[in-house]
Amino acid sequence: MLGLIQRVSYATVEVNGDRVGEIGPGLLLLLGVQAGDSEETAARLLHKVLNYRIFPDDGNRMNLNLQQMGGGLMVVSQFTLAADTGKGLRPGFSNAAPPERAETLYDYFLSRAEHLYSDVASGIFGANMQVSLCNDGPVTFMLEG
Repeated sequence: MLGLIQRVSYATVEVNGDRVGEIGPGLLLLLGVQAGDSEETAARLLHKVLNYRIFPDDGNRMNLNLQQMGGGLMVVSQFTLAADTGKGLRPGFSNAAPPERAETLYDYFLSRAEHLYSDVASGIFGANMQVSLCNDGPVTFMLEG
């Protein structure tokens, strides 16, 4: 499971012109589910996301995690993260989990996140989403579960 996290000042997600999720300062997580991922993989990645120290402390050093700074978590499914881009000029998606399995693991990840953390928003799995954000820093990291 792959997670591209971005420290944001805000993030919103719209589907068909309707806002379906928004957060203030916090993390935007673009979540890619790969073939072979499991609930254990999802739990490991969620632990990293909630505990990864990328927010500034009083000395402006990256020492605080999302839970310590009290920001929002926006989770957006993005199967293109699992693309194979090693050859040619068109991505291949054989590394991505099949849509049904990916949706099951996305829902599991989101459910666990909502259980463990109070400020969680999300997009809609498989929808054509418009994601708006202000990357704070910019600070962006790729995490693996």
